This record gives sequence, C-alpha cells and structure tokens, in this order.
Amino acid sequence: MIDFNRPPFLGTELVFVEEAIKNGKLSGDGPFGKKCQTWFEENLPCKKALLNPSCTAALELAALLIDIQRGDEVIMPSYTFVSTANAFVLRGAKIVFVDIRPDTMNIDERLIEAAITEKTRAIVPVHYAGVACEMDTIMEIANRHQLFVIEDAAQGMMSTYKGQALGTIGHMGAFSFHETKNYTSGGEGGLLIINDDQFKERAEIIREKGTNRSQFFRGMVDKYQWVDVGSSYLPSELQAAFLWGQLESAEEINTNRLASWQAYYDALLPLQVAGKIELPTLPEACTHNAHMFYLKVADLEGRTALLEHLKANNILAVFHYVPLHTAAAGMQFARFHGEDRYTTTESERLIRLPMYYGLSMNDQAHVITAVKEFYM
Repeated sequence: MIDFNRPPFLGTELVFVEEAIKNGKLSGDGPFGKKCQTWFEENLPCKKALLNPSCTAALELAALLIDIQRGDEVIMPSYTFVSTANAFVLRGAKIVFVDIRPDTMNIDERLIEAAITEKTRAIVPVHYAGVACEMDTIMEIANRHQLFVIEDAAQGMMSTYKGQALGTIGHMGAFSFHETKNYTSGGEGGLLIINDDQFKERAEIIREKGTNRSQFFRGMVDKYQWVDVGSSYLPSELQAAFLWGQLESAEEINTNRLASWQAYYDALLPLQVAGKIELPTLPEACTHNAHMFYLKVADLEGRTALLEHLKANNILAVFHYVPLHTAAAGMQFARFHGEDRYTTTESERLIRLPMYYGLSMNDQAHVITAVKEFYM
C-alpha cells in the first residue's frame, strides 16, 4: 500500500533528541527550543516566535492575546480544521463563516466585509494547501474596521505571498508541526509568531501559565509569580530537538516536495485539458510549499469511485475537511453568512493524493498511472 503520508525523517533528529536528554533540560525553552525560535525569527522573519505543543495551542494562545470575550464574533472559512474555530469558541466567541473561492479553496476576501458587525473582533484566514489567501485585501479590510488578523498558516511553512512569508502578514500567525505537515516535531507541535509588538510580552506570560517566569530567567525580575491568565502552552525540549533536525534540512525537504508536486501536475495536466479533472490553482503572487497535491473530480459520486479505484490499486488517497457549518457543533457555535455557493460542493469534489518527503518516483508513477486508468 502506498501511504497517503509519512512523517519526514532525516536521521539527525535522533542525535539531537539524545543530546537533549543528556542535557537534562526537558521541560521546554532549552537550547533546542531557543535554536528553533531563533531560526523562525530570522527566517520568516517575525517579532517573536514561540513554540507550542500544537497549532491548536497556538491558536488558543492567540485568542487569549486578543482578549476574545463571550459574544464576540470571529470571521473565518468553514472549510478548515476544527481547531481554527474551537480556539475562539472556547473563549465564548460566535464563529461567522463565509464562503470560499473555488480556485484556491481559501476564504473569499470579497465576502468578508459584508459579514462584519459591531461584534466582530477578528478575521482568521486559512492558507489552504500552503497557498496564500488574498492578504492585501484582508489586511485593508481589517485595518479599516480595526480588527485583528490571525493567520492560520498550519499548512504554510515556507510559502509566501508577494515575497512575504505566510504567518508574518497579520498580527499573529499559527503553524503546525503535526506529523502530516512538511516539518514535524515528533508527531505533534506548533508555533505562534508575533508580528505586533503589543503582544510580545504578554504572549510569553500566557504561554508560561500566566507567570513572568521568562522575565525571571532573563534577570528582569527577582522572582516570578502569577501575573495574568495563562495555560500550559510550552512544548517539551524533546519536541524542539526533533524539530531542529528538520529545520537544518528545511530547504532539502521543501525542494523534494516541490519536485513531487510538479511531477504530479505535469503528468495529470492532460486530464485537466480533457475536462476530466481540475488541478490546483497557484495565484501569481504566491509561492507554495507543496504541502499537498489535490485534484477535483466532477462530484461526490465521482470522488467515491476514484477513491475506491485507488484503494483497489493499493493507494491510500483521502478527501479532506467536512465543512464545519454542516457539523452539529458548527450549527451550535457558528453561523454561515451569505450563500454556501462553493464550500460544500467544492469540498465534495476534492481528493488528496499521496504526498510526503521521500515519495519515490516509482510510487508516484504508480499513483499517476492509476488515476489515468480510471479515466480511460
């Protein structure tokens, strides 16, 4: 069976994990945690980078930082993972979904402004498949209405919009290092980056359970104590050590994935020209990171048939999100503003093909052949 995903692994991760164990500093923000955070601050770049146990935790931390209160509204697409919404629902917010663009599967920036009310506090664009939302328009709307922008860049590490790294455009950006992402910190992991100075100090405090512990270790205070709300948003040093092994080879991983993505695209393009499938769209202003390779078929029935065909050929391909507004919790904690013109229908057409660092040419050729045979 050709797996849908395999976590990236270079080999150096084990060396660094062993070193972290020998250092005896396992609770987080040790030497490897600091190395990773410095790497992000220099390479993205951003005002501050804070490793988290997951992207879910990073989004929850962001919701606390902008002080989301019960009754506030947060605008986002329904076509996303549940954590994007849950982080704000936990603070009492009402989620307001708007439709997506069928070309990129990202939030339709033209529909955001009509969804804004006096209760709106933030916009959360989700960069699907590592392809950027139309951030110039989103930031202009947010600035005009004095709203926060928190980029869900879970899939976006190493992608850019008009030359600027995803996650660095809004007030904050959240990333995932789950095992399905381009880079992993050992199965789970996340990152919150701060792009606005007003959040830098408080982010450290909330992340450290509401204490000024980080300031204490820098010699800024003579003791640390409880000074604000907070929670445990600090990953272990073992996670950071594992991630460091991948950041050292970040370009290698990125190049390998992009080559696989392009091979899929080139081989399947004739099917698009023949009107059999649709391939991903890459806007001119965007560079992507080959987080996934998806194609779209005619309808839900066609998707089911193709998935069954691929499985019969020992290929594990999958569909993606079930739109959140159609779920029981979505109906309870959210509302859909305007018409669901594309969110549901486009989600029902989408299939993700196997994509991971180290995908062999033989396995990829087998996937391509199986897709082509389905349409013969």
